[in-house]
Amino acid sequence: MAKRQAQVGQRVQAGSQLLSVVPLQQAHVDANFKEVQLDKVRIGQPATLTADLYGSRITYHGKVAGLAGGSGAAFATIPAQNATGNWIKVVQRLPVRIALDPAELRAHPLQVGLSMEVTIDTASE
Repeated sequence: MAKRQAQVGQRVQAGSQLLSVVPLQQAHVDANFKEVQLDKVRIGQPATLTADLYGSRITYHGKVAGLAGGSGAAFATIPAQNATGNWIKVVQRLPVRIALDPAELRAHPLQVGLSMEVTIDTASE
C-alpha cells in the first residue's frame, strides 16, 4: 500500500481515491532510453539492472516486456511549444518496460520511484 489519503474515522466521498496498491512482487521497471539507443532492442531480450538503493552489490535480472507507443513528450499534459523558431533537435526518450525476476524481488524488495541502471543485452534476439 502506498500514498494513503484517508485516516481511520475520516469521512470520504464516493469515488475518492483512498490509497494506491502497489504489487511489489510483480514489479517492473520503465527505463527511459534515448531513441538512438533503441535500434536493436526487442521484446524478450535479457536485461541486468542495479538499484541505487542497494548499489552494485545486488544485480537484478529481467526481460524486455514492451516498448511504449510514444515518447514522454508525446503524452505530456502540456506539450512543448516549438513554433517559436526553436530548431534545435531534442533527443526523445522512450519508456522500455523491463519485467523483473520475482525471486530476486522477494530477496531484495524495491519501492516505487527508485533510480536504477539498466543494461539490455541486444546481442540476443
